[in-house]
Amino acid sequence: MSDANEIPAEVAAWIGQKRYEQEGEFDVERGYVATTCASVENGNPLFWDEKAAREITNGWIAPPTMLSVWFRPHFWAPDRSGAAQPLQVHFDLKEKLGLPEAVMTDDTITFRDPVRPGDRLRTWQVLRSVSPPKTTKLGTGRFWVIDVEYVNQHGHSVGTETYTGFGYRRAAQ
Repeated sequence: MSDANEIPAEVAAWIGQKRYEQEGEFDVERGYVATTCASVENGNPLFWDEKAAREITNGWIAPPTMLSVWFRPHFWAPDRSGAAQPLQVHFDLKEKLGLPEAVMTDDTITFRDPVRPGDRLRTWQVLRSVSPPKTTKLGTGRFWVIDVEYVNQHGHSVGTETYTGFGYRRAAQ
């Protein structure tokens, strides 16, 4: 007889482990930065004025909020056999825990070294925790915390995104 609070051994083994390590499909580039800044009318001289960038950050950088942009896969790529899915650990948890619904309840980003044009970033996901079953207004399920780590081509950390998700099963109506 298994305890309802226990998580499957396979899922428990994921905690603290690097999963889904990948390299960005393209280098960081100023064209993406300009397009992103223009789309939200971000006129910060740091992203438009070379002199300001040199004086403030020792050269061009990408807006820190673009950290995950460099890993958003294009809808199609000639060498990709299937659809690329971001935050795969989240979807793995839903499947392995039998929780068909899920929401993200928190996302915290810690920025470190600046991301610069020409950088080629790497990322991976680390499951930090899975809670015992909880019941909320949404249903009964579990909370989980996933870190998405980002490093540049020199191995220097450029940031961490920490997501808290809640996977659940709706109560019978």
